[in-house]
Amino acid sequence: MPPVAQPDAADPLGADPALLAYYAARAREYERIYDKPERQADLRVLERRVEQALAAREVIELACGTGYWTRFIARSARRVVALDANPQTLEVARSKGLAVRGVEFGVADAYALAPELGLFDGAFAGFWWSHVPLEAQPRFLESLRARLAPGALVVMLDNRYVEGSSTALSRSDRRGNTYQLRRLDDGTQHEVLKNFPNRRQLHDALDAFAEAIEVDELPYFWYLRCRIRGKP
Repeated sequence: MPPVAQPDAADPLGADPALLAYYAARAREYERIYDKPERQADLRVLERRVEQALAAREVIELACGTGYWTRFIARSARRVVALDANPQTLEVARSKGLAVRGVEFGVADAYALAPELGLFDGAFAGFWWSHVPLEAQPRFLESLRARLAPGALVVMLDNRYVEGSSTALSRSDRRGNTYQLRRLDDGTQHEVLKNFPNRRQLHDALDAFAEAIEVDELPYFWYLRCRIRGKP
């Protein structure tokens, strides 16, 4: 397959401009979130699960960010195409030397994945679902389903809200989306959409798209795996 196409980096690709701006500014400090001492045990569990679940698969990774999780997928996957809407975070990801393991990085819109990407039998999205507005979840899932072979395995993980460890919620909107105010090293403050679904909400959101849905709630994170359904 030819290399992943690189769209114009100036094109926001349909992503939330505020979210893009936030992660562009945060790219070099992003991975500090993984340093929190209380989260280390959970992270070790999730790193092993991701590596094991996607072994020997051709994997499409959505919102790969700085490539933290790409490292663990690449240890066992047959092929990895890691995509993000933000060139700044991809620059950090590319610096990790994962191309030698066959990882292909590219800019893409998770809500409109190009047919040229082909089909995959595995998918991963780490810390992305929480940034998908509730009203946009079906659109994202339809985009993903179009790039997956029948029966493909989907793995997602994200934060649970834990008082004292999570950034406090600042507000919610009329659709039920919740938000946080986050301050970066440069002193700027950003409002970021961040939802914290429970087990039932995850099942309800994915039920029309997937089967064999399994959700495991760790102290600080949740982990989900499922099999994608074919189009009706």
